Amino acid sequence: MTALRDLHKNDKPREKLVAKGVQALKNDELLAVLLGSGVQGKDVRKLAKEIVVMMDDDFENLSLNKLCEVHGLGLAKASQILASLELSKRYLIKSNKRITSAQDVYDELKSFSTKHQEYFLTITLDGASHIINIRTVFIGTLNQSLVHPREVFADAIADRAAGIIIAHNHPSGTLEASRADIQITQRLKEVSKLVGIELLDHVILSKHGFYSFSDEGLL
Repeated sequence: MTALRDLHKNDKPREKLVAKGVQALKNDELLAVLLGSGVQGKDVRKLAKEIVVMMDDDFENLSLNKLCEVHGLGLAKASQILASLELSKRYLIKSNKRITSAQDVYDELKSFSTKHQEYFLTITLDGASHIINIRTVFIGTLNQSLVHPREVFADAIADRAAGIIIAHNHPSGTLEASRADIQITQRLKEVSKLVGIELLDHVILSKHGFYSFSDEGLL
């Protein structure tokens, strides 16, 4: 097997990292630095390229078992890769904003409070309440038939979210929940229990402030 130190100088990712910075390395070169050495009959660069192909194919579902399917990649190196990826994810999540109150939701979505059309939005959150994604689900007058639970929770499931916050604006400026708002909230709350993603709040936005279903004890 070939270790990094045995590669030709021009093929050494570690030296390239030192000379040009980590951003200059390609994905397989970064992985080669992490692996350090290849395995019997497969040098480190070839091994790294095979793993990158697997990562490109289905990064979100990468697991220890899948990594161990790479010929020659043992449990130790597979664990090393998986641990590195998980550590990176956690630090990336730390850089995301955290939602702890309806005021945080309003601050994040304030630009929608003065829109002349109604926007129905979702915020997906991880278990520590960091924002995973903010999406516009629907534009137009809200009613129960148009705001379908499938559209609301499909992306939350794909995000592997622990919780979801829904929000919409009232162009009229009123800060009262309409009958339709209450019906939609109740329907989505029932679905949230079924899919195992907690509906944390429904926030109504307007130029005069916000209304929180959670703060009002309606969730």
